[in-house]
Amino acid sequence: MIAARRQPFLRDYSPAKYARFLELLERRCGEATPFRHSETPCFFRRELIDRMARYGAEMVAQLLADARYQEASREAVPAACRVPGEAPVPLFVQADFGLNQELEPRLVEIQGFPSLYAYQPVLSAAYREAYGIDPALDTLPAGLTLAEYHALLGEAIVGGHDPENVILMEIDPAHQKTRHDFLMTEQLFGVRAVDIRSLHKQGNRLFYERDGKLTPIRRIYNRAIVDELERRRVALPFDFRDDLDVEWAGHPNWFFRLSKFSLPYLKHPAAPPTEFLSDVERVEHPERYVLKPLYSFAGAGVVVGPTAEQIGAIPAARRRDYILQERVDFRPVIETPCGPAKVEVRIMYLWLGSLRPVNTIIRMGRGAQMGVDHNKDFAWVGASAAFLSPGGDEA
Repeated sequence: MIAARRQPFLRDYSPAKYARFLELLERRCGEATPFRHSETPCFFRRELIDRMARYGAEMVAQLLADARYQEASREAVPAACRVPGEAPVPLFVQADFGLNQELEPRLVEIQGFPSLYAYQPVLSAAYREAYGIDPALDTLPAGLTLAEYHALLGEAIVGGHDPENVILMEIDPAHQKTRHDFLMTEQLFGVRAVDIRSLHKQGNRLFYERDGKLTPIRRIYNRAIVDELERRRVALPFDFRDDLDVEWAGHPNWFFRLSKFSLPYLKHPAAPPTEFLSDVERVEHPERYVLKPLYSFAGAGVVVGPTAEQIGAIPAARRRDYILQERVDFRPVIETPCGPAKVEVRIMYLWLGSLRPVNTIIRMGRGAQMGVDHNKDFAWVGASAAFLSPGGDEA
């Protein structure tokens, strides 16, 4: 964190600037955003973000080189969700980090599934314009320009197809909290968000209605979460196990393979010790751990500092579906008028020839968890953006 940037920001902050920031987001997206945004961006030393990006890439490489993990993670994909034609590597990777008491990055989770790739640059631009942030501060890692970033993202999503033959597949996309990312994806690449329930299957081909015309689908940018499909009991017009004539921008199997399921296999200084609950015979001091279901999303079902009774209530048959992760006491490091806030940094990668860090997502919070749903009653928390020192900047 860069104190020499933080202090002037706090000195010059005004509620009118924050209102301007929200107004810019609403104007760009066409409606108010459905989740909370922090009053402040975060100013980071580039070295810290580079280190997190390196750690995340090292962990992915470690997993892919681990034959035991490779076999176990393939078996972890539920039989009803095993999609043919699996890609050998995940196209999209997210690695979430917090900072411990020594300000060292520690992994929270890792995920082989897309995130807010199209929306995050819009958020950064709104902060920059509303607050007059120094143009010398970058928002993208690895020296990427915005044009280069959009070119890489377009390659990952569209894959050389006509955009009308590519869809962003989601459940009821118009009512998802992430719908502004879908809107930006369409504006940037011409790829529309389509409700998974509205697809048509003919033989081994999928189609969707586009401007009144049944249009063939060549590639799917998959944003549909299996957990939500099951929870909402969504009836699908196709079976994920079908041998469909379609490409996947983000093969669905990697949602399961590179996930919380991966954490017990990691042996890295930045990865807190983690075990499958089924491998734990006795938990001494359960308050020192975090109990997590493997495939929930947005923090659903996570218990920070569980009781012995909460752990014991999980049936033996379900214990393999949970992990017990050593709890890291993340240090509040972002100074705000409401007191210091914790921060979680998501490093966003694309695997195009090699795994490359391309952007970040920032969450600020003072609750037990960092997701926006867990910090609704606080100010100066929520979704944010990173601004990076130009190199050798202030400590």
